[in-house]
Amino acid sequence: MLFDNKSLTTMSLDYSSSVAIVTLARPEARNAINHAFIEDFKTILTELAQDSNPARALLIIAEGKGFCAGADLKDQTGEMPPNLGPMLRQNYNPLIRQLKALPLPTIVAVNGAAAGAGMSLVCACDMAIAADDAYFLQAFVNIALVPDAGSTYFLPRLVGRARAASMMMLGEKLSAQDALDYGIISQVVTAQHLHAEALALAQKLAAMPTQAVIAIRHLLDGSEHNSLDQQLDAEADAQQMAGRSEDFMEGVTAFLQKRPAKFSGK
Repeated sequence: MLFDNKSLTTMSLDYSSSVAIVTLARPEARNAINHAFIEDFKTILTELAQDSNPARALLIIAEGKGFCAGADLKDQTGEMPPNLGPMLRQNYNPLIRQLKALPLPTIVAVNGAAAGAGMSLVCACDMAIAADDAYFLQAFVNIALVPDAGSTYFLPRLVGRARAASMMMLGEKLSAQDALDYGIISQVVTAQHLHAEALALAQKLAAMPTQAVIAIRHLLDGSEHNSLDQQLDAEADAQQMAGRSEDFMEGVTAFLQKRPAKFSGK
């Protein structure tokens, strides 16, 4: 592969078997998002989307005491007040779209704070697991801004409008346990075991039939706005494609032979 970790300054890309591990590496800034962060992440996602890439799942973890503090306010230079719309359209929005389009299941392990756009990043992933000392914060209103990076799309779909409005309008911290109860994350573990538990989850997803897993992602996303008839049609279309996959044939054969299936992701 032509990809070189040395080209990255804010994160790294490593592999554990068929799991790609992105480690956010700006601990001195609580992994706040600056321009270099966005460009590094987009570079990694482009690499992972290639057919030649061996990964079948993506795990996002972070160095230091926090997962991601949101946008790095120190990175906002130039005119005041800033013109934030173009910045979102050119940087944050393409990153979120690229992450959602990645043909791999995405898992995130949250340590410490997931605030602002850092929380948006969590909500954009397929699954999230958090340390018991983690917390979640829609921090935007605390500096008189509105949620961005997809928060107003993802969060109401995860927790409902009332809870989303409370988090966004009050700008108060949500504990890991409350995030579990709300449905933002799927598991809370001790900080000591966070990365090991998250990697185990990622490895489990990497062994699943990848095309079917991504089709499930699309069906779940579509179900939020489709009518019943539209969703039934979407299921039929997705099932037609799934039934043509090599993994379907392996799954059926393994079932008939009474052995565990060995999916290839094809």
